[in-house]
Amino acid sequence: QVQLVESGGGLVQAGGSLRLSCAASGRTFSKYSMGWFRQAPGKERDFVAAISWISARTYYADSVKGRFTISRDNAKNTVYLQMNSLKPEDTAVYYCAADGSVVPHTTRAHYDYWGQGTQVTVSS
Repeated sequence: QVQLVESGGGLVQAGGSLRLSCAASGRTFSKYSMGWFRQAPGKERDFVAAISWISARTYYADSVKGRFTISRDNAKNTVYLQMNSLKPEDTAVYYCAADGSVVPHTTRAHYDYWGQGTQVTVSS
């Protein structure tokens, strides 16, 4: 069982930066690949980034590649999403999720546990 709590969202101007954190409870955090998804109003929840638990290999959606960086600190049971050069279209609720696979998936159906989400709003 893994419980996830996101933080770090807020309001930022276009071009600015935010760092999201996702704190996990449970002794097996290090055995889960972790992902970030986002959901804008009226839209589907889309994949943003993921990181493997075994190799720390990272995966990104094309829309955020080069601007966002996912990382994890297994000692702190925390995964991060550093977001730079933010755009208004990045506005959404951001969710972290845990995937029991060695190689994380980009589809939400494969994720076993979800956080409650944190709002990110980018003004133009």
